[in-house]
Amino acid sequence: MPARVGHQLGRLRRPVANAPNCPGIWSSKPSLAKRSLSTAGSYKTPKPFNEPNLHYAPCSPERGKLIAALQELRPKLPVRVPSIRNGEEIATQSSEADAETYMPSEISSAFARYTPVTESDVSAAIEHALEAKKTWQDTPFVDRAAIFLRAAELATKKYRFELTAATMLGQGKNAWQAEIDAAAELADFYRFNVSYAEEIYSRQPTLNAPGQAGRTDWRPLEGFVYAISPFNFTAIGGNLISGPALLGNVVLWKPSPSNIYASYLVYKILREAGLPANVVQFIGGDAELVTKVALAHPELSAINFTGSSDVFRSLYGSVADGVREKKYRDFPRLVAETSGKNFHLIHHSADISNAVKHTIRASFEYAGQKCSACSRIYIPQSRAEEFFSKIKQELSHVKVGPPEDFENFTGPVIHQGAFDKISRVIDAANKDERLELVVGGKHDSSKGLYIEPTIYSAKNPDHPLFDQELFGPVLVAYVYPDTEFDSVLTKVDQQGGGFALTGAIFATDTAAIRMAEDRLRYAAGNFYTNCKTTGAVIGQQSFGGARGSGTNDKAGSANMLMRFTAPRTLKEEYNTLDDVLYPSNA
Repeated sequence: MPARVGHQLGRLRRPVANAPNCPGIWSSKPSLAKRSLSTAGSYKTPKPFNEPNLHYAPCSPERGKLIAALQELRPKLPVRVPSIRNGEEIATQSSEADAETYMPSEISSAFARYTPVTESDVSAAIEHALEAKKTWQDTPFVDRAAIFLRAAELATKKYRFELTAATMLGQGKNAWQAEIDAAAELADFYRFNVSYAEEIYSRQPTLNAPGQAGRTDWRPLEGFVYAISPFNFTAIGGNLISGPALLGNVVLWKPSPSNIYASYLVYKILREAGLPANVVQFIGGDAELVTKVALAHPELSAINFTGSSDVFRSLYGSVADGVREKKYRDFPRLVAETSGKNFHLIHHSADISNAVKHTIRASFEYAGQKCSACSRIYIPQSRAEEFFSKIKQELSHVKVGPPEDFENFTGPVIHQGAFDKISRVIDAANKDERLELVVGGKHDSSKGLYIEPTIYSAKNPDHPLFDQELFGPVLVAYVYPDTEFDSVLTKVDQQGGGFALTGAIFATDTAAIRMAEDRLRYAAGNFYTNCKTTGAVIGQQSFGGARGSGTNDKAGSANMLMRFTAPRTLKEEYNTLDDVLYPSNA
C-alpha cells in the first residue's frame, strides 16, 4: 500500500483485552478532537468475512435466546422511538401528532410510536450534520473503520436477538429471514465496506515521470448525503448510511416508517460503537416533507436510495429540476436500487425438483417482499405437468402465519396498503379467463395481513401480470413449446415491466445456459444458474440492476462506495523548469 494510504489510515491502536462488547477490536471511542498521527507506516484493516447464520432449529440455544428476546419485546409494545436532536435522544410525551406503525402479523397491535419531524427539524439536522463534517472527514480512516467494525460485533453479539426480534414483529419476517437480514447481513455490510473503503484509498498513481510525483486525495463529497431506506431489510438502512459515512461523509437518514424501530436500533448501535453525534442524522417522519427540505438545500451532494422505481423517478426529476435551476453547488450523485419483476427460466434439461424448491423460496419467502423475488416463470411444455405437480406437493408443506410460530414459512405483507393492492389483483385474476389458478388465490386480513402463496398459469405470454410488480407472494407462469426456447428468451428480455434486477435459468444443457447468459445479458443485473433469484451474499455477489431497477452501482462492492467520493488529483515537481521555449522553438 502506498505511503499516502498509510497516512490516511493513521495508526492502529493497541488491542485491549477487556475492550467492552467486542474483543479484539480497538478500544475507546474516537473523540471529535483532531488527531495527531505520530507514527508512519502502512496498515491493513481486518480481513472481512461473512457472519455465520444461526439456524434456530428446535431446542437450539439460539432459538431459546430469540424467544426470550421476543417475550421481552412484547410487553413494551408499542415501543417508543425517541426523537434525536443535535445527537441527543429527546424523550417526548405522546400527542395527537404522533405516528404509529402496526404489527403486520397482528393488525390490532401497535408496534412503534414516534413523533414526526417538522421542516425546521430537518433543516436543523442538516445544519448540525454539516457542522460535524469537517472534524469527521479529518478523522483518520482507521478510527472511522474501527467504529463500523465495533458495530458489527455489537450487531452480532450484544444486540443480535434484539435486532432479530424487532425485525420479526415489526416487519413480519420469520426467524430465518430476520437472522439473515438484521444480524448477519448488517454485520457483513459493515465489515466488507471497511475493506472496500481501504481498497479505494489504496488506488494511487503507479507511474511518475522523473523528478515529480502524483497522488490521489479521496475526498468525501462536499455536502451531505440523503439516505432513504425501505421497510423490507433492516440491513439496507445500515448499508445506505455506513458506506458514505465510512468515507467521511455526513448523512441525513430517512428510514421507512414500517421499520423505524429496527432502524433506530441500528442507529443506536452505531452511536454505542463510537459514531460521533450528528454524523448520521436519524429522521422519522413524512417522506414528502423530509424530501422537500433535503432537496431544497444547496449542499445536497447525493441521494442513496432503495425503494420503488416510481419514487426514485420522482426524486430524479426533482433533482434534475434543481440542477437546471442551479440550486445545488454540486451535481448531486443519484444512487438507487429499486423495483424488479424477476424471472426463473426452466429449460427442458433442468432438474425439476431443484427448480421447484428454488422457485418456492424465491417467490414466497418473506411473502415475496424482496426486490429480488421471483414473480414470473417460463416452463417448457414437456416438463410443465411435472413442475406443477411437484410445486403443489412442496407448497402443501408451506405454512402461512405469524413469525413467532417457528413453523411458518410465509408471513404477512407489510401493511394494509400492500394487502389491498395485492388482494385486488388476486380477486381480479381469479375471474380472469386468460389465467388458470394453480395454487393459492386466497387472502385474509381478519387478524394479520396474510396472502397465500399463489401461482397462475397464463394462456398467453403477453398477460399484464408478466409486467406488473406486486411485491407479494404471486407468481405467474407461461408454458412454452420446447422448440420455442429461442423465442422465449426474447420474451423474457422484453417483459418484466422494464425492470432488470434478477433472473435465473435452470438447465443442465451447457449450450442452453450459455445461450441464456448471452441473450439475457441486459435482462438482469444479477443472473443465476440453477439457483434462485434471491439471496445475494455480500463479498460473494454484489447486488443491483439497471433499466428501471436502479443505477446498478452494486451494493456490496467498492463501486457503490466510489459514488460517495470526490477524488482530487495532486502533482508535485521536485525540479525546476529550465526554459519557457520548447526545443522545437529553436
